[in-house]
Amino acid sequence: MRHRSVALVTRDPGLYHELAGLLRERRWPSVSLLPGDRIPESVAVVLTSASERRGIDHPNVLAVSGGGDRRALAAAIAHALAAPDPSHDLVIGLDPGPFPGYAVLAGGTCLEQGNLEAPEAVAALAAQLRHRFPAHRIVYRVGSGDPPARNRIVNALLERHRPVELVNERGTTPRGRRRPRDGMAARRIGETEGAPVHEPLVAPITAGEIANVQRLSRIGSGGRLTISRSTAHRVLRGEVTLAEAVDLAMGQSGGAPSGRRPRNSGQPL
Repeated sequence: MRHRSVALVTRDPGLYHELAGLLRERRWPSVSLLPGDRIPESVAVVLTSASERRGIDHPNVLAVSGGGDRRALAAAIAHALAAPDPSHDLVIGLDPGPFPGYAVLAGGTCLEQGNLEAPEAVAALAAQLRHRFPAHRIVYRVGSGDPPARNRIVNALLERHRPVELVNERGTTPRGRRRPRDGMAARRIGETEGAPVHEPLVAPITAGEIANVQRLSRIGSGGRLTISRSTAHRVLRGEVTLAEAVDLAMGQSGGAPSGRRPRNSGQPL
């Protein structure tokens, strides 16, 4: 990867600053050019706008819109820099939870990992990955823990006809703080073969699961409130996200909304 780089080729100042920030954040070697400039042989992938794409002579050009979600784009850039075997499947490991951990793997290389806003947000991620990796088979491996979140993830993927495997989570969860741990657990889940799932998963909601969502709502509101059992039911059924439930309850109680981001629109980038 040291000898491969990313070329940022655009006259659009807004897009340039946004993508330059992404490249700096990831510490990817890059070069900034204008349309028509010669592209060095070391460039593995070119980033540009849709309107400027036609004028760029390079085998791997990614057209990017401004202000979108960058997870699938980051995975595509990392894939180009790592140059894994193109015959390898793309495997997405998913660690279930209110904010599921995810990891994008190709041939043993982790291209991207992080957290989603809600279990149903996996549908948007799947659409974005299909857009960025149209020639690859993409397999989704979901951990068996947290049954309500697990079922929502699996069912959201099955609704969109994505291949899904259910992985026994035993031994996949590392110790440490939750959010970084989610990404690592998702990576381990992605590295473990699971049993194919073909039918939607259904499980009764337990009192313990409701209590846990209420506990998380107290954490999410800074201890200011606890959502009702009926609202916790709606969260567990995937009708609203935990963040939306807390914001709604805060508004009804006269408190300030939490300021969380809305759900991803799912539009390809």
